[in-house]
Amino acid sequence: MKKHNFNAGPCVLPKPAIESAIEAIRDFDNTGIGILEISHRTPGWERIMQETDQLWRELLNIPDNYAILFLGGGASSQFFQVPANILSKKAAYLQTGVWAKKAIKEAKFYGEVEVVASSEDKNYSYVPKNYTIPADADYFHITTNNTIYGTEIKVDLDSPVTLVADMSSDIMSRPVDVSKYGIIYGGAQKNVGPAGVAFVIIRKDILGKVERKLQTMVDYRTHIGESIKDSSMFNTPPVFSIFVMHETLKWVKELGGVEAMHKINQEKAQLLYDEIERNKMFVGTAAREDRSIMNVCFVMAEGYQDKESAFLEFAKGKGMVGIKGHRSVGGFRASIYNACPKESVEALVDCMKEFEKLN
Repeated sequence: MKKHNFNAGPCVLPKPAIESAIEAIRDFDNTGIGILEISHRTPGWERIMQETDQLWRELLNIPDNYAILFLGGGASSQFFQVPANILSKKAAYLQTGVWAKKAIKEAKFYGEVEVVASSEDKNYSYVPKNYTIPADADYFHITTNNTIYGTEIKVDLDSPVTLVADMSSDIMSRPVDVSKYGIIYGGAQKNVGPAGVAFVIIRKDILGKVERKLQTMVDYRTHIGESIKDSSMFNTPPVFSIFVMHETLKWVKELGGVEAMHKINQEKAQLLYDEIERNKMFVGTAAREDRSIMNVCFVMAEGYQDKESAFLEFAKGKGMVGIKGHRSVGGFRASIYNACPKESVEALVDCMKEFEKLN
């Protein structure tokens, strides 16, 4: 039976990236040594690092005054690394979910944190609007896509202060005006590779302005280095994860880039949201205007709540994997990241229609 992977992360990966990774494990760059064993100081690996940097720049039109880092520790490490580097007195945060709340907690170790708005009052089912970003803040932090709750900030905000964004789960899913941000960061394991590496896109002129002394590994400047060959190479980088990222970004480019990817993602999401609205057994949980195109959350409609376990078993029998919703929301969550094929979304829609007929 064909399996349809809707896991929230680690995510489904492009088949070409998987095939390239398998071959690289056997023999990387015709060296006779596998990618899991190769030295990160070999010319072949330095080329992969530079090509990966270039792919990011090309796909997102990243200006030259930004550095791109590939670091260990995941996005959660960036929750403290961001404020360590750029929080002097006060930071502003938009609280739209669990991960934003965790980022706020870490920032408080370094200075005052103002939560400008929160959607916690309705279990993060919407994105707050009409808030004021304090002009005296060192930066304003947002989480663009909320995997647990299925909401998304789909525009590049105008901010009077440095804008920082956790884009772990929607990076490369849509075009982004990088020039509006001071820092964009995230874990790779949703859209751009496997777990094990975080990406950080950072405008270099915002660094070196805090008075605190920084540990060597916490200071972003350590990882930027003096040249592209030194970038993310202060210590051994997550070689395998970066290699799969490299192959994943090649796949995005071959599909037509981020603009083409965005069109595909919109089509997939619309297909599933249309079925949720049509099917009398299900109802969406996120506000319509804030619905994510990456994580589609829904529950059983009123009168059908007792069918939740039955639908999960039915879907499992049809090859659906990872659609159980997070405990904070319940119900179901279909994560339809870049590499999730439209055929899988169609299979889930067919599954929902069949379950409706049977019940």
